[in-house]
Amino acid sequence: EWRAHFGGFRPDSSREGRRVVDHELAMQFIGMTANALEPGEQAGYWHRHARVEELYVFLAGRGQMGLDDEVVEVAAGTVVRVGQGVWRTWRALPDSPGELRWLCIRAGGYELPHFPDDSERGPERPMPW
Repeated sequence: EWRAHFGGFRPDSSREGRRVVDHELAMQFIGMTANALEPGEQAGYWHRHARVEELYVFLAGRGQMGLDDEVVEVAAGTVVRVGQGVWRTWRALPDSPGELRWLCIRAGGYELPHFPDDSERGPERPMPW
């Protein structure tokens, strides 16, 4: 149940419907939160990052994101990239057919290559099934 979780990065941004997955899984280079807002509910604050890039993947409901001075309509299937320094906030529309649910994936530090150049194939390694 999405709303059963209570989490955040500091007391003033913690709320029901936020699960900080990277803390649970001790992830080192990427982060992820699973989020849900009831129809008519909003974040209640703006935030931005100096070094972190975020990818918002919307899974259900209808809402809006504030990005600096722009408002972006979001719904299931919408994907929004938010770069460093951009102010952001979000809300579920009052007439959303249900909770606005999304994943926020965070990364920072190194620019990713177009093709992962650190991968290695193991053709001799047997499949586990």
